[in-house]
Amino acid sequence: MFDLDGSRRDRGTPYIEIPAGCRSLESPQKRMCGIAGIYDLGGAGIDTASLDRMVAALHHRGPDARGTWTRGPIALGHTRLSIIDLEGGAQPMSNPAGFLHITFNGEIFNYRELREELVEKGHSFATRSDTEVILHLYEERGQDCVEDLNGQFAFAIWDERSGRLFLARDRLGIRPLYFSQPRGKFLFASEVKALLRHPEVRGEIDLEALDEIFTFWCPVAPRTIFRGIRELPPGTTMTLEEGRSSTRTYWQLDYHGSSNRASEAENAAQLRELLIDATRLRLRSDVPVGAYLSGGLDSSALVAMVEGFSDTPLRTFSVAFEDPELDESRFQQEMIRHLHTDHSELRCSSRDIGAVFPDVIQHAETPLIRTAPAPLFLLSRLVRESGFKVVLTGEGADEVLGGYDLFKEAKIRRFWAAMPDSRLRPQLLERLYPYMEKIQAQPEAYRRAFFHVRSGDLASPFFSHLPRWELTSWIKRFYSREVKAQLADFDVYAHQRERLPSGYDRWDAFEQAQYLESSILMPGYILSSQGDRMAMGHSVEGRFPFLDHRVVEFAAGLPPRLKMKVLNEKFLLKEAVRDLLPSSITRRPKQPYRAPDAVSLLGEPGSGDRPEYVDALLSARALESSGIFDPSAVRKLLRRFECGRAIGVRDNMAVVGILSTQLLAHQFTPGLQSREWT
Repeated sequence: MFDLDGSRRDRGTPYIEIPAGCRSLESPQKRMCGIAGIYDLGGAGIDTASLDRMVAALHHRGPDARGTWTRGPIALGHTRLSIIDLEGGAQPMSNPAGFLHITFNGEIFNYRELREELVEKGHSFATRSDTEVILHLYEERGQDCVEDLNGQFAFAIWDERSGRLFLARDRLGIRPLYFSQPRGKFLFASEVKALLRHPEVRGEIDLEALDEIFTFWCPVAPRTIFRGIRELPPGTTMTLEEGRSSTRTYWQLDYHGSSNRASEAENAAQLRELLIDATRLRLRSDVPVGAYLSGGLDSSALVAMVEGFSDTPLRTFSVAFEDPELDESRFQQEMIRHLHTDHSELRCSSRDIGAVFPDVIQHAETPLIRTAPAPLFLLSRLVRESGFKVVLTGEGADEVLGGYDLFKEAKIRRFWAAMPDSRLRPQLLERLYPYMEKIQAQPEAYRRAFFHVRSGDLASPFFSHLPRWELTSWIKRFYSREVKAQLADFDVYAHQRERLPSGYDRWDAFEQAQYLESSILMPGYILSSQGDRMAMGHSVEGRFPFLDHRVVEFAAGLPPRLKMKVLNEKFLLKEAVRDLLPSSITRRPKQPYRAPDAVSLLGEPGSGDRPEYVDALLSARALESSGIFDPSAVRKLLRRFECGRAIGVRDNMAVVGILSTQLLAHQFTPGLQSREWT
């Protein structure tokens, strides 16, 4: 299918071979793990029992082994998901000289090439691991080492020479890293639940973060849903030295499509080459690599590329739904026949989603407004039970290459705003959301009213996202009187205005929409609640070729017209892979991944068939205990569902948002944790 020969710097063979007799402490494929640490800023000793509890809370991220390292004011912990070399690979790891110590979660896909360069510079390696490559690269380049890494990672390095703790997170925010600073200590971990195992950290809900979730679908880093717990933002490093901390953004999105002078064909060829290389790097593994196959363009393109590297059928996995409006199994089956993959399908019902939703919130560690993560949690279980620990997925393609209907919607709204009295231009709205029968059934007047551009909207830096954010904000009507009073002076958009990068106002409107989607929703929800947490809930590692930073940077330099040509989304990607896929896949409209929402939690109207925990958590007593929502308003919402009158997106999001917040409060908040709710 492809010419696989090539000499590009990042290219490598699909499988890593460990030479006989090599004491391989790490291969990049066996550390989709959990990390944790404690730094006593006052220089006192460490309570190792607290570290042990923190590490134990991350068992699901690394069920195969645990390790800790303690010296003076620092303690590092690690849980390991081993894929090869079960006897070796212990972390935390130290450099041969013994002055650098690392705990590392992630993959450095270009570690081989970096190792060769470091050897040429005189570095001597004891292992063939990417963990040791990071240590030597840090010796060589210091804190700038992250700029050479092609991967998905979160790590902490303790440098004994300078007494410096250095933390880093990958460019796009694929792997998580949280921290807290209680009373002279600095704590960090892969997940919040590990921090909450420390006796000085409490799980108190931050109402301003909740207000962000009920606007943007997620809290925006560094904020988290828990007061006093922060998240290191994507593309950021943090240094603690001599009692002081500082952060540095080493990478961020920068759009410059107007400078691209290449032809359409040249850009398509370059995109294809980059994607092949990114996919090939992510096949480096000593164990079989599977793939998610949704039946859409993105996953189908990746599976087709992987087939070009393999002589045996690829193992693929997918979700199918009972609701035909959500189900894509027809397209999945078409790709299975086209590529002859060895496929497993998860048939997911509303009842299945309701049953696992408490577990989903426990792993997500944040309120949700959609149930979409739940089927992916179940799918990762199927992957694990099938003997796989690694899957490729198509996440990132829509954000990077212009695939979302939101981008199309914003384009139509701007076009309409130029002639607001036109009777023809609003008809373009009929081309939005063709897969949503309920929206299509609404009269034109409804669509006109919902998507109408008001005076002042065009001047907003958030123009593209205002309809979505305002729709989500309807959940706030269910706040209790006390919560509304506390949030009365909170401007949910203020932080977002402050964090817009310089030059944002000069970007094309399409690029502005891409930035908002890529910097807020993608790391905060797609890659976290719906990505890392659901996969690692069953110790499965996801890899994302579309989020190779070289692909992202190339796409940021494309003219917007090549991403969405008129209303044809991901145009250049379709051109790049057209010969690999059936025309029915390249020509089908984008269908976002969705799952049954409120019906999964409340059952069909009038049926009374719902999980027991739902009535317990939405009772007046439980709502009053948490104090977040107005019991009377919630009761009216539930009655609308019981009568079959609450069928809109707003009511569905409200049910999921309220119930997930109640679950989170009763799972993590002191004083509520001991109450019976099941």
